[in-house]
Amino acid sequence: MKHETFAEAATVAEALDIALEDLGVQQDSVEYEIEEEGGKRLFGLGTEKMARVRVWLKPAFVAELSETRDVVQDILGSDDEPRPAELFTAPELPELTEDQLDAIADEAVSAIQSVLQGFDISAQVDEYEGDDGEVILDIVGDDLGVLIGRHGKTLDAMQVLVSAIAHRKSGVRYPILVDVEGYRNRRRVKLEEIARRSADRAVRQHTPVKMRPMSSYERKVVHVILRDDQRVVTESEGVDPFRQVVVLPK
Repeated sequence: MKHETFAEAATVAEALDIALEDLGVQQDSVEYEIEEEGGKRLFGLGTEKMARVRVWLKPAFVAELSETRDVVQDILGSDDEPRPAELFTAPELPELTEDQLDAIADEAVSAIQSVLQGFDISAQVDEYEGDDGEVILDIVGDDLGVLIGRHGKTLDAMQVLVSAIAHRKSGVRYPILVDVEGYRNRRRVKLEEIARRSADRAVRQHTPVKMRPMSSYERKVVHVILRDDQRVVTESEGVDPFRQVVVLPK
């Protein structure tokens, strides 16, 4: 994951937005300096000088990134080191009976309840089937922001552990998606916006555009969103947890 970047645009605000997208963070996670204000005429001609900014991650945010991964593992007291790829990787759904599906969901809910106890949170877990047949477990209640964490990092960590625990105890690998108050659905809408904007940039600038590091679930969302865009192709590169989608113009 990059810790610093430079960006140019017509205005400082636009340049900052590009830099934040490049780093994959929100503005409260960075510091920046303006190297060029932009908007100035070049030698009296009609062309305006571009704004340029240098943006870097705050040291406190970098430290938090390295610590977030351990948050849920400490709560569950687990020594396992499940791979992020376990988040949503079943290529096709295994044929299971209703009883088998219920058993898998029960193991996952039990793991979630252990996390809730660790946070001293009382909440309900709603279970329903997703569009691709996955089991979605949505935690609903009050003041659940701590379960999501900054940019969903704590939720992603919990997702990996819950999936790994359900797989280990049931002996069956089945896609389980953990959510908190519909956060992932809202995030999907935002990912659609970012993915399409990245595709527009790739086509406009005739160069590959690297998106921020994402979980395997988020990467899948981006690939699906852009697979029908005839202007670009997408591929993933890097190693988890810093694996990212690259949008390439055709």
